[in-house]
Amino acid sequence: MDHDPHSLGRQGELLAAEYLAGKGYRIIVRNYRHRRNEIDIIAFDGRTLCFIEVKTRGSLEKGHPVESVTPQKQKEIIKAARSYLLTLENREPDCRFDVIAILADAMDNDRISSFTIEHYIDAFWEETG
Repeated sequence: MDHDPHSLGRQGELLAAEYLAGKGYRIIVRNYRHRRNEIDIIAFDGRTLCFIEVKTRGSLEKGHPVESVTPQKQKEIIKAARSYLLTLENREPDCRFDVIAILADAMDNDRISSFTIEHYIDAFWEETG
């Protein structure tokens, strides 16, 4: 399945936001940008502030979606998260980094009509030391 990756990504982010809302997450920001870095979704899971990267693929040809969240990509997300934390009154909330992987099982007129969603909670951490 060859599809416009930007359209697929946008649809995946919408599906992820709906999934998270259904799980009781409170979405604060979508597509937060800091310089060239972006965080797809920032949401509260209870009192924990979650920085969530969403990866959507139309097939497994290029590997599982979660595999594209490389150490370099993680560093970029962490930089953007640090920037976002500076905008808050409470600059040290409990935080975590999640990844949501979406695999489009079926498409109908370039829209995802069937999909598999996997939520990796606490998928990676900021290296300290």
